[in-house]
Amino acid sequence: MTGELGLLDTNGILRQPWVKPERTSAGLGWDTQYLSVQRERAYRESFEAAGTHLVILHLDGPVTVRRGQGRLSRARQMPAGGLFIHPAGRELTVELGGDLSTVHLYLRDDLIQDAAGVGRPVELAEELGTGDRLLEQLLLSMDETLRRWEPAARTYLDQLGSMVAAQLVRRHGVGVSGSGSAGGRLASGLGDRQFEAVRALMEERLSEPVSLAELASVAGLSVSQFGRQFKARTGLAPHRFLLGLRVDQACRLLRTDTAPIADIAIRSGFSHQEHLTRVLRAHLDTTPGAVRRGS
Repeated sequence: MTGELGLLDTNGILRQPWVKPERTSAGLGWDTQYLSVQRERAYRESFEAAGTHLVILHLDGPVTVRRGQGRLSRARQMPAGGLFIHPAGRELTVELGGDLSTVHLYLRDDLIQDAAGVGRPVELAEELGTGDRLLEQLLLSMDETLRRWEPAARTYLDQLGSMVAAQLVRRHGVGVSGSGSAGGRLASGLGDRQFEAVRALMEERLSEPVSLAELASVAGLSVSQFGRQFKARTGLAPHRFLLGLRVDQACRLLRTDTAPIADIAIRSGFSHQEHLTRVLRAHLDTTPGAVRRGS
């Protein structure tokens, strides 16, 4: 397993004095992505290459952004929702023409290569002002997950990261054909043994965070292969299936166990009683107390 992704894995923009962070994923154990939401002031600076890919979502605007140096530089008025994509391994010179709120997402290259699955290295394009509604919504969903972070959301977070990587490869990859990319393949479902092994791990770890990489490893697949094949088998993304198992256990314990509801929530993989209550209301239109009373 890789360690947590952090500021040292970024290209240095977020370490500058003109950046005022509002929230980041630091300290949460996110090992394939680093997310930061901040307010930035106007600046011009050059940064060394990083081993991670960078996607910036503009939350407001328009604002003028220039990237590159000399005659090779280009500028654009970027609106809210505009995307700035910078591939791993490349130096960056950028000029921001005004104050701006942004979401920065840094992704490990392993996640991109896994999503591509073409047997050769895949690169992302340098893009300035790109519009991609799906990618925008995925980044906003990742930010919402950060705002309401609970360790039980680990599998969901990993799924979001895989979806971001797949969309980057499909829409913003260099020289990736539709038939060879993650978005162009039809997936067969998990075999019986694979599915039973995955389900057994989920049930064994119901009370703990479990990563998508761990589930994929049990099935002998890459993360992107696993996500597609699991959904083909069950009709659900892994995090949704796992949530269903946790709900089932919580309801069973509420009906048969006299332990406090808060304890049952923790034993079933929820962060606290309020988390369990929120999920039961959303999915079953009920509450833990009602389940316990049989009403």
